[in-house]
Amino acid sequence: MTDNLTRYVAEFIQGTQLKDLPAEVVILGKKHILDGLGLALSGGASHCGELVRRHLGELHLGAGPATVIGTSQKIAPRFAAFANGVGIHADDYDDTQLAVAKDRVYGLLTHPTAPALPAALAMAEATNASGAAAMLAYHLGVEVECKISEAINPRHYQTGFHSTATCGTFAAAAAAARLMGLDVETTQRALSIAGSQSAGLRENFGTMTKPFHAGRSSESGVAAAQFASYGWTATDKILEAPRGFFSAAGGGYDANAIAGKLGKPWTFAEPGISIKPHPSGSLTHPGMTEMLRLLRENDIKAKDVVKVRVGTNHNMPNALIHHRPRNELQAKFSMEFCMAILLLEGRAGLNEFTDEVVLRPDVQKMIEKVDFVVDAEAEAAGYHLMTTLIDIELANGKHVKGRADFGKGSPAMPMSYEDVAGKFRENAEFAKFPSSQAEQVISMVRELESLPRISTLMGALVR
Repeated sequence: MTDNLTRYVAEFIQGTQLKDLPAEVVILGKKHILDGLGLALSGGASHCGELVRRHLGELHLGAGPATVIGTSQKIAPRFAAFANGVGIHADDYDDTQLAVAKDRVYGLLTHPTAPALPAALAMAEATNASGAAAMLAYHLGVEVECKISEAINPRHYQTGFHSTATCGTFAAAAAAARLMGLDVETTQRALSIAGSQSAGLRENFGTMTKPFHAGRSSESGVAAAQFASYGWTATDKILEAPRGFFSAAGGGYDANAIAGKLGKPWTFAEPGISIKPHPSGSLTHPGMTEMLRLLRENDIKAKDVVKVRVGTNHNMPNALIHHRPRNELQAKFSMEFCMAILLLEGRAGLNEFTDEVVLRPDVQKMIEKVDFVVDAEAEAAGYHLMTTLIDIELANGKHVKGRADFGKGSPAMPMSYEDVAGKFRENAEFAKFPSSQAEQVISMVRELESLPRISTLMGALVR
């Protein structure tokens, strides 16, 4: 199978039926779809969303079949996928893959929904597909993306590639190819075209270019499937070839992590995918969950805090690179800010991650009290965990300590559909989206497989 790995992936994409998905996976997927739609609304209301709409306007695209969520604009599928992908990832509030192997660096921090869902929705609208067909395409995209991410050598992420951008391109191509009804050979070429567009560098974390990665990967996957359908030629071995994706981008891969493993088990089922309760890098979440618990159980007041020590393994500071953030995007990748804002406000939502809040004197002063260090105990726990150790020193000399390996929203501490619906409502409110339409979306996603046409759902996301 490793000699024909790309074909195996293509056969999985075109041969899997909705009935092949376990009921638990279908249920989990609906939570993540609803989460993604809410993030597209709030992200579309961000400055990133504003600039994307400016760009779309300057392209003079004209009308098309696919919806830019939260607007009345309908354009070509690839550009709708771009806009919605940027929106979902704009606030770094979207879901995150977990990992199996201890060297995987938390699944290489891949965000599965941001590239996969926009491509599935855009092509579902373009092909007049049902809710069930769109949902299946989304699941296929997520599964392909996560297994590719799980298989590639960890060097891929550690030396600077952003796996949401790179592996996500394959997700979007898979979703689009399925909805277009491409045969196996054409799907292989779609994956190969996608592989040649796979790009994104982590040095851009904390800037608008990070969500650009997600949008671009979704757009590139859609374009790859379209060009393959025209008869555009490409290799049939983009994943496994000596000059292919795994070798060039990672220096190798673990064949046992992908060959024969697609849907066996589905990543949604094992090891699972986390939904974020806070709009910040997922590596901050175990510490934030534990900090909130410590604050609540010990009635800690910000004025009494002398120092906070946060210890993790060495890979976490490699991603949380902004130790003295000066704007909201940097704050999303700052363990120091995330601890400081919880100490001061007891919450960390979209309204806390703003430039104005980050630059508040009391916030900057509290940030200086947080030491973010590499800890031997966290290092020994393994890189598949996000082990975070907290030590709060109080003015009375007391130390309050805690440890967390995962955060709220992870499979170990899952959010229910109602929890996600609450997050969706908050994101919709942040975007000033009509509450009546928000409730329609929540109801429709719950019964997504029953929708005769995905256009019904997308119509509820227009204003």
